[in-house]
Amino acid sequence: MAPAPAIDTKCPEVIRDETRAAFEAMGHRASHPLIDRLFADITAMFTGRFPGYLAIDMRYHDFEHTLQATLCLVKILAGRHRRRAAPEFSRRDCELSLMAVLLHDTGYLKRSDDPGGTGAKYTMVHVRRSCEFARTYLPALGVTADELDDICHAISCTGPLNKISAVEFRRPEARVMACILVTADYLGQMGAHDYVEELPILFREFQEAYEFEGLPEGKRIFHSETELIRKTPAFWEQYVRPMLEREAGGVYHYLDGDHGDNFYLQAVEANMHEVRRRIAALPS
Repeated sequence: MAPAPAIDTKCPEVIRDETRAAFEAMGHRASHPLIDRLFADITAMFTGRFPGYLAIDMRYHDFEHTLQATLCLVKILAGRHRRRAAPEFSRRDCELSLMAVLLHDTGYLKRSDDPGGTGAKYTMVHVRRSCEFARTYLPALGVTADELDDICHAISCTGPLNKISAVEFRRPEARVMACILVTADYLGQMGAHDYVEELPILFREFQEAYEFEGLPEGKRIFHSETELIRKTPAFWEQYVRPMLEREAGGVYHYLDGDHGDNFYLQAVEANMHEVRRRIAALPS
């Protein structure tokens, strides 16, 4: 079933409980202690209570974004399970997928000795930093070297410059994990109720990264808030939607309801409609 839009994605306890319920429905009640540990640690990481790290200080790629992506990922996992999709995921595959989504943006976190600017300065390298963070944090939770590779391969596929088809996965389940993470990352953010309002904030994150990297004007994707807003519908229609269907294997269909309705796609399309309305109101 499509997720209820009333779910509070600002509250980690709510998303934790949704995750616990989904895992239990899939027969994975034994995962509950790990789920509790992961959510406790991730909450500490993003709120400045994890040793060696500051609280996230970004307003677009904030803690809620991670929780939004997590909710979407869990819904996809549940949908695959109900349809008995191949390759079938084990309980461990579901756990690794959860680890990947919860850690996929930890590369934006700043260490305690790094007070300058915001985590947005790491936009261009946050995927690599997220993988480095995962490889440091997860072994203490019993994650093996091969499992770390699966998680980091999935994380490395996030972001518009990265392709799932360019990665050599060690097993089919790991590739599907990457498809699910990429899909949840995009639909979680682009279907958010405040997505349109936060586009100017997203531009400012890009701007900080450009300046931190010393990127020349000619190599910058966006040069103003207006340009980013104008390019957003085409980004969805010409890149994200086709990529989710082909590159990511159409796993978003596991979010479809009984009558073919898909809350996430409907939410994104509603956001695109609003963006187009605002573009039409801009001075020519």
